Amino acid sequence: MVQITQASVNASRVLRRYPPSSRFGRLDRSPAAPLLPAMPHSNRSARLDALLRSGRLSRRDLLSAAAGLGLLGLLGSGETRAQQGPRFVADPFQLGVASGYPTPEGFSLWTRLAPAPLQADGGIERDALVSVQWQVAEDEAFGKVVAEGRVRAVHELAYSVHVDVSGLRPDRVYFYRFIAGHAVSRSGRTRTAPALDAMPRALKFAFSSCQHYEQGHFNGYAQLLRDSPDLMVFLGDYIYENSWGDDLVRRHMGGEPYTLDEYRVRHAQYKTDPDLQDAHAALPWLLTWDDHEVDNDPAADESEHADPRFLLRRAAAYQAYYEHMPLPRRMRPRLDGSMPIHTRVDYGRLARFFVLDDRQYRSAMACPDPVKRGGSVTLDAATCAALEDPQRTMLGREQEAWLLRELESSDARWNLIAQQTLLTPMDNRAGAGRTVWTDGWDGYPHSQRALIEALARPGLSNPMVIGGDLHANVVANVQADPWGEAHTFAAEVCGTSMSSQGWPQSAYEALRADNPQLLHLNSDERGYVLVEIGRDAEVLLRSPETVKQRQSAVRTVGRYVVEDGVRGIRPA
Repeated sequence: MVQITQASVNASRVLRRYPPSSRFGRLDRSPAAPLLPAMPHSNRSARLDALLRSGRLSRRDLLSAAAGLGLLGLLGSGETRAQQGPRFVADPFQLGVASGYPTPEGFSLWTRLAPAPLQADGGIERDALVSVQWQVAEDEAFGKVVAEGRVRAVHELAYSVHVDVSGLRPDRVYFYRFIAGHAVSRSGRTRTAPALDAMPRALKFAFSSCQHYEQGHFNGYAQLLRDSPDLMVFLGDYIYENSWGDDLVRRHMGGEPYTLDEYRVRHAQYKTDPDLQDAHAALPWLLTWDDHEVDNDPAADESEHADPRFLLRRAAAYQAYYEHMPLPRRMRPRLDGSMPIHTRVDYGRLARFFVLDDRQYRSAMACPDPVKRGGSVTLDAATCAALEDPQRTMLGREQEAWLLRELESSDARWNLIAQQTLLTPMDNRAGAGRTVWTDGWDGYPHSQRALIEALARPGLSNPMVIGGDLHANVVANVQADPWGEAHTFAAEVCGTSMSSQGWPQSAYEALRADNPQLLHLNSDERGYVLVEIGRDAEVLLRSPETVKQRQSAVRTVGRYVVEDGVRGIRPA
C-alpha cells in the first residue's frame, strides 16, 4: 500500500474514516459475503455455477443466466395486458419525477411506480401491467396540454416509465406529470434546448457528484435551485454500494447490493431524499456514472477483487440505474449487459456537452494490487511499465475515436467535456519522482495525452473539462506536462462531492508545491459548482457549511473566470 505519510492518524482510524481507495493509497476491503446469492436449482443455474467455479463467464453466458437472476429487462418483456385503472395501497409516485437530455424539440421524462418504494417489488404485484398517462403542458395548471400519451409500466423494469417527448418548441419551459389510475404525480418543470442554429445569450448550469447517503444530507440542492440553473449535470457516484465514514447521519437499508432487487432498493432509498427529488423535478439533468453505482474501482468487466461473477452484478446494477434515471430509451441496457450512456448534447451554437463514460470500456488497471488482482493503487510512475502500454485506454477505442472526431468537427463556442474525474496530470505525493493514482486519467497516460492533444487543437473554441470523484474542489489549467513545458490547453474544474467526505486537507496541502497547475485544492468543501457561460464563463464553487444537518447555509468558496478565446482559467 502506498499512501501519504500521516503520522498523527493511526491505522484503525484511517480504516474507519476513509474510502476503500483514493488517490493517496489503497485500503483493503474484502467482501464479507458471496457476490451473488445461490441461484435457482435448474439446468441453467447449474451450468452457470460450473462456469463461475472455473472462472469463465462470457457475455453469452450472461444472457443465458439473466432470466434466472431477474434481469428480464435486458431481454425485453412480453407485454400483453395493462390495468387501465389500477388501485394502489399508497401513493405510487413516492420516488418523484425527473427530466433529462433536452433537445430543441423535446426531452426525456421519468418516473417509477412504487407505492412501497423500499420493498424489493416496490409494492406492486409481479404480474401487473399498468397503463400510465403522461402529459406535457405550457402552464403549471395543465390548462394547455401540448403533448400526451400512454405507456405501459411492467415488472421487468420495476414499473419505471421512460418517455422521449418530441414535437415541442425550442428553448421553452414546459411542465409535465404522470397519471396512473386515480393517482397523479407531482408536476415537474423542464426546458427544451435552443434551436441548433441559435446563439443564446447565456447558459447557466450546475454540476456535482458523489452523494453518499449515509455521510451527509443532500442539502446543497436546495440552494442550487435558488441559483436557478438551466441544467444540472451529475458526474458519477449517484449511489454508493458500500458504507464507511465518520458521523453518519442516516443508514443504508440492508447490506452491500449484489442483486437486481438489492440495487433497486438502494436507488429507491436515495430517491426518497426530498432535496434530491426537488432537484430532479425542477430542471433537466445530464448524467454519467462512475464506480460506486456498481462496486468500488471496476474496470470494464473486471472487478476490484477479480470476481468471475462480476458481469452479472454489473448487469444488475446497470439495469437498476436505468430504471431510476431520466435517460433516453436508446440508453436502455443491451442484450449483452452493456449500456451506452456516452453522448453529445447541444445548447444551440453556444455550448456542446460531451458526456463521457470512463468506467464501462476502460482497460484493466495497470500494476494492480497483487492480492486483489484488480482495483487501483497509488505508485511511483517509474516502477510501472504497464502504464505506458499504448493499447491501454480509458474510454475504450470506440468511444475515444468518437470523441476525437466530435472535437475535430465542433463549431460550438464552448466545448464542455463532462466526465468523472481529473484530466490534468497530477503528482500525488510530495517530493522527488512522480506518484500516480491508477484509477484516474494518470493511470491511462496514452488516453490522457490523446484527449489533451485534441483539446489543444487551435480550431477548438473554449474547451473546458468538468469532473468529480475526488471529494475535493480542484481548479486547474490543463497541461500535458506541468513540470516541463507547461503550456495550458484548457480550463478544468473538478467539483467536490455533494455529501461524500474527503481525505484530510493536510494531505492535499502537502501537494501544492509539486502541482503548479492547480489553482484551487480543497477537500473540506462539499456542494456543487455553478457555471454561467456567455461570451466568457464565470465559475462559482458553492459549499454548504455542513452536510451533517438537514439544512445549512451555502457560501461561495471560490470564484473563477474563463475568458473567451483564452486557454485556461484564472481567479475572478
